[in-house]
Amino acid sequence: MYHQHFGLQQAPFGITPNPTFFYAGNTRGAILDALLYAVLHGEGIIKVSGEVGSGKTMLCRMLESRLPPRVEVIYLANPTLARHEVPYAIAGELGLDVAGKRIDEVIRLLQADLIDKHSAGKQVLLLVEEAQAMPLDTLEEIRLFSNLETARHKLLQIVLFGQPELDQHLDLPSMRQLKERITHSFQVPAMPPDVIPDFLAFRLHAAGYNGPALFSPAATRHIARVSEGIVRRINILADKALMAAFADDAEQVEARHAKAASADCSFTRNNTSPRRRIVLGLCALCAAVLTTWLVSRSVWFR
Repeated sequence: MYHQHFGLQQAPFGITPNPTFFYAGNTRGAILDALLYAVLHGEGIIKVSGEVGSGKTMLCRMLESRLPPRVEVIYLANPTLARHEVPYAIAGELGLDVAGKRIDEVIRLLQADLIDKHSAGKQVLLLVEEAQAMPLDTLEEIRLFSNLETARHKLLQIVLFGQPELDQHLDLPSMRQLKERITHSFQVPAMPPDVIPDFLAFRLHAAGYNGPALFSPAATRHIARVSEGIVRRINILADKALMAAFADDAEQVEARHAKAASADCSFTRNNTSPRRRIVLGLCALCAAVLTTWLVSRSVWFR
């Protein structure tokens, strides 16, 4: 709706992962390069963790787009899989016919197919999304598939993508075998405030914008504070702020537009800055102490 008003060819702040809008700043380009190296040369399981909306799925899609043709990518995107369903899901991703077969037959079929692909010079990469939501025994079953190997090479390379809860699961004693198989671990960071202006400018340029800075410094600061550096939140706020500026027939996104955008976002309702949380906590503590003192004083003078 606001595209023509601001000279854009497409929406700059969509939340669907689009490689055209991959931002390599804030270590994301370095993480992608390291992921590529680890996948093509690694021997263990790789883990990528980050907060909700931090950009893990974008990294996942970028990884797939950068891999050479010899690497076949398959997905496990359903976190509710039970342990016994994992071999069938992987076989289905590889296009194998497993109808009516027992689980041991499926595993043998999988191994034979992976060996054939390896002999043909191909590599199979399993990308596991939402790994933090998987039952622990399902994660353990995935770990067992890393045992499929020749004398020199793994037949299946595995990358786990998950929220910070995945790290908590891996710290459990029952998950130590999986944790020890992880040879590369990457953390997708939140964006610090000083990076966000460049991020906004990059997305706008990728969408066809060629004018002066579209977001005022005050608007950018507000977006940075409210989003807490989470990429998905930044995109949502920026998109709504552009809409507010368009409705206002403004040439630049000002602080009032960013504030209107944040007022329209559900994630801002419980969003309180760390400093404000500390102040509120101290106020609550003082109130509790005062109440206790008044009650004790009342009892003393009865």
